[in-house]
Amino acid sequence: MSTATCRLLPYPVHVGRGLLQTVQDLVPELRVAHRIAIITDDNIGPRYARRLTDALGDDRTVVVSVAPGEMYKTRETWARITDVLLNARLGRDSIVIALGGGVIGDLAGFVASTFMRGIPIVQAPTTLLAMVDASIGGKTGVDTDQGKNLVGSFHPPLAVISDLETLDSLPPPELVNGLAEALKHGVVADAEYFDAVANMDLDAPDWRALVFRSVEIKAGVVAADEREAGLRKVLNYGHTIGHAVERLMEFTVPHGACIAYGMLVEARIGVALGLSEPPLVPALLSALERFGLPTSRPAPLTAESIVDATAGDKKSRGGTVEYALPARCGAMSGEDRGYGTAVSRAVAVAALQIP
Repeated sequence: MSTATCRLLPYPVHVGRGLLQTVQDLVPELRVAHRIAIITDDNIGPRYARRLTDALGDDRTVVVSVAPGEMYKTRETWARITDVLLNARLGRDSIVIALGGGVIGDLAGFVASTFMRGIPIVQAPTTLLAMVDASIGGKTGVDTDQGKNLVGSFHPPLAVISDLETLDSLPPPELVNGLAEALKHGVVADAEYFDAVANMDLDAPDWRALVFRSVEIKAGVVAADEREAGLRKVLNYGHTIGHAVERLMEFTVPHGACIAYGMLVEARIGVALGLSEPPLVPALLSALERFGLPTSRPAPLTAESIVDATAGDKKSRGGTVEYALPARCGAMSGEDRGYGTAVSRAVAVAALQIP
């Protein structure tokens, strides 16, 4: 299988099989880096870190592994990793490689953006969700008790290396978790892509085509608005409700599942406000049900508690929570408002109370 490369951003995004072993050919800067820190987790590291150290050389690589899971994406973990790099005497001529899913990408990116006031990073996503979404765009960050990614930075990578071989070891629920973000890209920008994802054959998936199209969509948006001043807000669709649910459930529900439910609720909010075409809701409902993604509010949570939790979201402005709402499948509303729509508490609560 050949490698597909997206060049819509200042850095390339490579999608193919066997890319970890040829990483120096894809990222020439790695050949001249004095030291390389591979930041990974205890699940991914034992499977794939050896491929990188063999390619890059044991003598100049240090592998830093952390416990897996969103609950460890904290300032405390950031500090521990930074101390390891300092004790290993890495300098400004070093490069970080983020080897893992979205949590590792965010965390390692934040380490790289702050270590020695900023050193380069290569994103090497190993989950479908990270390949189609989290690794693209240069956002980094850690979570706090008040919400997700509230402390972070923009730190674009040298390159993104999506080795599809890492998907071979993922269980079906993890793959489905990534499909939620792919469906989001379809709603945001490409109705035909939404239909293709919603109807894909899970027994014979074309991951290369799916990942590459999602990369194209997200890269196109990010290239037009790197710092989220306007258009990039459309990528937050599903995330205002989704992040609130994720935090309230103490990260026991996967990110993709939370975003899937958030998309459904936010589509209902759009319909209630007259901004979204009604057929989007049943289309989303059908796709989520087919993949076994959640379509109802988690039992422990109330509609009111979820809306209260959105108040701490990064998208809050002047005490009002903004939502990115679709106009229809393939297009977003609110261009005249910078793609952010203020939603009253009553409307949000009502949408969350629909069974």
